[in-house]
Amino acid sequence: FSGSRYELLLPDGTFAHVPVPADAQIGTFSDQILVTLRSGWLGHEAGSLLSAPVDSFMSAPDDDARRELLRSLFTPTDNCSLEGSAETKNFLILSVLDNVVSENRFWRYADGGFTLEQTFRGEMGNAPSVSAVDADHGDEIWVTDEGYTKPTTLSRANAATPAEQLPLKALPAFFDAGGLHTQQLFATSADGTKVPYFLVSKEGLPLDGSTPTLLYGYGGFEISLTPGYSGGIGAAWLEKGYAYVQANIRGGGEYGPRWHQAALKENRNKSYEDFEAVAADLISRGVTSAKRLGCQGGSNGGLLTGNMLARHSAGSKLFGAIVCQVPLLDMRRFNTLLAGASWVGEYGNPDSPDWEFLQTYSPYHNIDEAASYPPIIFTTSTRDDRVHPAHARKMVLKLVELGKPVYYYENLEGGHGGAADNKQRAFMSTLAYDFLEQVLVGGALKD
Repeated sequence: FSGSRYELLLPDGTFAHVPVPADAQIGTFSDQILVTLRSGWLGHEAGSLLSAPVDSFMSAPDDDARRELLRSLFTPTDNCSLEGSAETKNFLILSVLDNVVSENRFWRYADGGFTLEQTFRGEMGNAPSVSAVDADHGDEIWVTDEGYTKPTTLSRANAATPAEQLPLKALPAFFDAGGLHTQQLFATSADGTKVPYFLVSKEGLPLDGSTPTLLYGYGGFEISLTPGYSGGIGAAWLEKGYAYVQANIRGGGEYGPRWHQAALKENRNKSYEDFEAVAADLISRGVTSAKRLGCQGGSNGGLLTGNMLARHSAGSKLFGAIVCQVPLLDMRRFNTLLAGASWVGEYGNPDSPDWEFLQTYSPYHNIDEAASYPPIIFTTSTRDDRVHPAHARKMVLKLVELGKPVYYYENLEGGHGGAADNKQRAFMSTLAYDFLEQVLVGGALKD
């Protein structure tokens, strides 16, 4: 991953180098410098947020002197990570994930120091976020909240009393959420790591393996999957009594840099083992069964679902249908196609000894003629300018030549999003959900 070099404009008009690690991020609040770490530094863990008086920090002669100035405003734990921050005139507001449940911490700045005054925690399955109304002149904040069954709402509050909110607007409900229930469960991965996931389903779900269930995942680039409202998922899936699952596997950012770094390069298999563990946990709990369980992912998530097809520990053993969207699939040549070279830091360089481990999770190279695969649909875009459509095209051709159950749709426009407008997005979503419903509920695709 790329590093940064920061320069600070001094009162005399000159610039001075800010002595922080190349992978750190900096900001300022009043007369304080803020340093967010992605690797350990001066006794502080990766994922920490530190503050120090900016003038003293910049004039400190060495790291020992800087260490004495730094104060930790956030220190990660095994369960808690920093997602981001917002500012008002007098408050620094930290957005935190505690076991993937959103929490906002309100630090007041006065008399040269920060004091933690308020902690505002979202309900299970919801993800509240805050931003300043006018950070230069006051402490009023916008509070945006949404969840799997809660349309996005906008309220106004004060950072000093964030629980006292004035509701302003809300998006309309696009599906009937009556009787739907969100819960967080944990699966145990192959190496013993506990992997969280959210399950959205009807209350009183029969634990007899009969419920068609869709498992979604991503697991890459330190991107966290948090609760959000989707009219498409609700209307096409949840409203019909089916279950929806979002897995927070390694490679993502749900537990900070360590969660991401645990699945980089030669450890990428951890992402796939985590996803398999969630699938197996759903089956063992009786939520669903292999023939009723589908999975979906796009881009890096397409690499994930491509591996769910190709890995001997997944495939038909865990899934009845797979949706693989705008995917990476050929890890031998991904770095030569479009934006692929920029992902070497995530996956490794196939033109080096890294190919030894890359080939173990290159779906295109791991298709087995003797294996039995569940039905899979690949979708891509001719004009995808990030992940080349050749990934999907080659994989489909290989599966067709081997006589495997494969379906394919290539949109002529739309870029990496796979669709150019709402009409196309609606069509692509309908295509995926109709495929899943026909296979997981009906047992086969209609002609």
